Amino acid sequence: MSKNPIIWGDYPDLDVIRVGDTYYMVSTTMHMMPGCVILRSYDLLHWETATHVFDVLENTPAQRLENGQQIYGQGMWAASLRHHNGKFYVVFAANDTRKTYLYSAEEINGPWTKQYIEGFYHDCSLLFDDDGRVYLIYGNAEIMLTELKDDLSGPKPGGLERVIVRDTPPYDLGYEGAHFYKIRGKYYAFFIHISPAYGRRTQACYVSDSLEGEFSGGEVFNDDRGYFNSGVAQGGIVDTPEGLWYALLFQDHGAVGRVPVIVPLEFVDGFPVFAKETPKTIDIPSTRPDYTYKSLIGSDEFRYEPDSNGKVQLKDFWQWNHIPNETLWSVTEKPGSYRVRSGNISPNLTFAINTLTQRAIGPACEAVVTLDGSELNNGDYAGLCFLIGTYAYIALTQEEGQLYLVLMARKSEDTSLFGSMVDDEPGTEYARVPIYGTKVMLKAYGNFMNNADTCTFSYREGEEWKQLGNPHQMVYKLDYFMGCRIGLFLFSTDRFGGMAEFSKFQYNVLS
Repeated sequence: MSKNPIIWGDYPDLDVIRVGDTYYMVSTTMHMMPGCVILRSYDLLHWETATHVFDVLENTPAQRLENGQQIYGQGMWAASLRHHNGKFYVVFAANDTRKTYLYSAEEINGPWTKQYIEGFYHDCSLLFDDDGRVYLIYGNAEIMLTELKDDLSGPKPGGLERVIVRDTPPYDLGYEGAHFYKIRGKYYAFFIHISPAYGRRTQACYVSDSLEGEFSGGEVFNDDRGYFNSGVAQGGIVDTPEGLWYALLFQDHGAVGRVPVIVPLEFVDGFPVFAKETPKTIDIPSTRPDYTYKSLIGSDEFRYEPDSNGKVQLKDFWQWNHIPNETLWSVTEKPGSYRVRSGNISPNLTFAINTLTQRAIGPACEAVVTLDGSELNNGDYAGLCFLIGTYAYIALTQEEGQLYLVLMARKSEDTSLFGSMVDDEPGTEYARVPIYGTKVMLKAYGNFMNNADTCTFSYREGEEWKQLGNPHQMVYKLDYFMGCRIGLFLFSTDRFGGMAEFSKFQYNVLS
């Protein structure tokens, strides 16, 4: 039996398909690179990273964190994943570029071919119909159906285009997060909604016998698992080889992010009927019972060899915050070390180029790393962080030739989900100790049980761990719109060109 949520980490806006005996699930990665992660499973319960669809989306100054620009809370959202006539398709819109992207590949690990679909389609879902015609549904509150050209490059002239679902104001969210299917001759459109009676997210579904006919339906699942009135909703549905159906949805879990939850459903008289509540545990037969999954997070000794093209491929649990500068980092200059140099002046952690991250995982997790700061310049900060709008970090910094360990953090300026925290103000220093020597072991600990959402930082002195400062409260907000990440970073506030060297990175999930 597996616990629900099936992953206690940030994998929102899920879409899921089955190809033969294999399940694939795509999730939003926004400003992280490589982006658009696709996971793989053989039982819908245990997952591993199959691929990232792109290394770089558009290479704009904002995606590179240049000139004070950034794409926090933007980038790629809510992809639609499909497999049709032997080919995989991924469609999504990016809010910073205002473009709709279509990636296709013969194999799940690529190579992926990139093209654009003319127009901007918020939270879109792709449908290949039995007659060869292709459609997107998309929108918020007013859900549009648009027929595409045969080459999927844009709307088909004279093709079908109509509103299929419209919410009635006043509403908190409308209908969005579309997922579109044709099952046994009927058309099903699933959405996330907000129940006015409960004030939480719910799952809705509308059904029609034809694309020209009326779509009727409403809310089909309303459950928060007894967890802070946080509704389980938005995601795709998939069937097993035996014909059983499941929905892969997400639930907000505070600062750790939006976590995947699985819910059984069945079709009764052509309409989806979900389980009355989310099961606490669930068992689904595996199509490959002896398969061993790669971990979604992990430790790293930073020992890599370049491939035949001279490129180093980091382990797939790492993602960069925005597009990295490839000339400023290396794991081959000194085997066993991740070396990063600063190439510009940054006001704070959020604008640090080449911050290397992994998802934080609940109920608690910790990371330990050894940092050599012998080549830091005055005004440099290098260390271990929890990256989120309300970030915190422990860092080595140098002032007038003296190294110090500091605890820096940014507090939430308001309790609103919408408060902007992405600015050029420095974080606040809460603790400082001098360091005599250039090498130090650092530890970051995050507690996400029952939305505690606190992080604590320590350093090793002899055989003892010493906490630096007090625990810091992290807050999930729409400025960042992503669960917090554990990260390794360096940035310069005075003059660039300094270097930090990280080694022996250890990551543990704690119960």
